Order: sequence, then C-alpha cells, then structure tokens
Amino acid sequence: MNGVFVTGSNTEVGKTTVSVEIIKQLRKKRKVVVRKPVETDCELVDGSYFPKDAVKLNEACGSGESLSQVCPYCFELEASPEEASLDAGKSLGLEDLVYACNDGVGESFVFVEGAGGFYSPIADKALNSDLAVQLELPVIIIVKDELGAISQALLTIDAVLSKKLKIAFVVLNELRENTLSNLEALRSYTDVPVLKFSIKNSELFYLEVEKLI
Repeated sequence: MNGVFVTGSNTEVGKTTVSVEIIKQLRKKRKVVVRKPVETDCELVDGSYFPKDAVKLNEACGSGESLSQVCPYCFELEASPEEASLDAGKSLGLEDLVYACNDGVGESFVFVEGAGGFYSPIADKALNSDLAVQLELPVIIIVKDELGAISQALLTIDAVLSKKLKIAFVVLNELRENTLSNLEALRSYTDVPVLKFSIKNSELFYLEVEKLI
C-alpha cells in the first residue's frame, strides 16, 4: 500500500480540514483515494448514517468512489468508534478496518484518516496506533496551533516513533490567528518536518507538502 495515515494530537484539531487541503494538492500529480474507515457522530439521513468528514474527504479527492467504500462503518453516538459501535450493538474489529483501508485501492495513493488522536480507541480493544501499525504507512500528525501545542506535538511524535513508524510531517493548524511562536519552537525540539497551515499561507503549505510527500 502506498499512501499516508493521518492522525491528530487530540480531537477537534481540524484534522479533516487540513486533510482536505493536502488531498487537493496530492491529486494534482497522482490518483488519490481516501479511506475514513469509521466515523461517529453521524446523522441519520433517509435511513442511512451520513459521515460528514468522509464526505468532505471524498469530494476533495474526486475519485468517484461510493461513500460505502470510503467509510463503511458509520455510527450515531458521538464517542470513540469502540464505544459507538458497542452502543449500536455491533462488533467492530481492527481487522475490519484494515480490510476497509485496503479494499479496492489498487495502485492508487491511499489517504487514510483515523479517528481522534493516535492513542484514541478506534475498534474493539484497538487504538488508532494499532491501525497505523497494521497499515505501515508514513504518518501525518495534525496539531492545533495553541498554547500547549509543543507538548502535544512532541508526545504524539514520540508515540508514533515508538511504534517504529515513519512520520511524513507534523502540521500546526492555525484555527485562529495568533502571535505564538510554536512553529519555530517545535522545530528546535525535533528533526521531524514541521509545517504550519493557515488560510494565509496555503500556497506555501502546498509546496512544502508536495516536497515531503
């Protein structure tokens, strides 16, 4: 499998927003398919659960694949996939997610987005880290650019490296404009490439992403 696995330093860090921008850049030079194998907090629409993040990712890559291919496991409860699947009375195993990520990808570049942080539960007795290890893909870490971001980023970097996985790069996501110097500080503490994303620096961000991928 050729691609990347995207995780966050926490929930609500703008993982999908940044992922959409990365996908738009990647698809310019390669065929990209996305996999968001499981999503929670899905709304029931016309008898089916609507995975909002998976829809955004799929639209960004323009592969034409069905939502059921991109995100086969959708649950209503706003909780971890492990808890949400149990609440729905369904057993969701790590092997189910691994299969979903590999199914139908062929020779395409596969963009896999996890659920929550690197150590968040994603299936029965399995974490996002377990899925990443099974897929053996380079990891992109998304961190919210805020006070505490350096600690969050370094903890997640250490966690990923402890699993013997490569890190493609870290993204500091500036959800709100600030005067923090997290980018410079974080770069001084790690050899992993660190990028910053904001609406204002999107073009520079795209160029850096392409070089690193």
